[in-house]
Amino acid sequence: MKNNDVCEPAEILIFPCSGGTNVGKIANHAAIDLTALKKGKMYGLAGIGGHVDSIIESTKKAKKLVAMDGCQVQCAKKTLEHAGFGVDERPPVQAGGLHPIGAASLPPPKGGGHLSDVHVVVTELRIKKINDFMMDLDDLNKVVDSISRQIQGINHRM
Repeated sequence: MKNNDVCEPAEILIFPCSGGTNVGKIANHAAIDLTALKKGKMYGLAGIGGHVDSIIESTKKAKKLVAMDGCQVQCAKKTLEHAGFGVDERPPVQAGGLHPIGAASLPPPKGGGHLSDVHVVVTELRIKKINDFMMDLDDLNKVVDSISRQIQGINHRM
């Protein structure tokens, strides 16, 4: 880190759902956009699920994790937890669809895993899940904006 107050983008790893519906596609595209905006770095959720050693080790070194689920099934959260990376339990959605919460306010995960600082479920941002891949750009922007604000909040809490 160049500065003790701000995480560099590569220190914030983003693990999106890439599920078989519009909200999985939105989560995946939001991760791509957040990486392009240098808010963090999209990382391989399948590598976590496959217990790929190099991906697990890189994830352990990350300063912050972002778990992005498309829907209430929460595959991203469950995959990270299965690999030993704790994911926080979020409070109910607040105004603007934000879930501001950080590692400092939570107990460490069982087993000493990493704690996810941001967990977003796309459908909790009032985006309807449909069983096709149609994606509304306004919905995508809503997710990118929500996560960007949460990442900004993480940097201010450090």
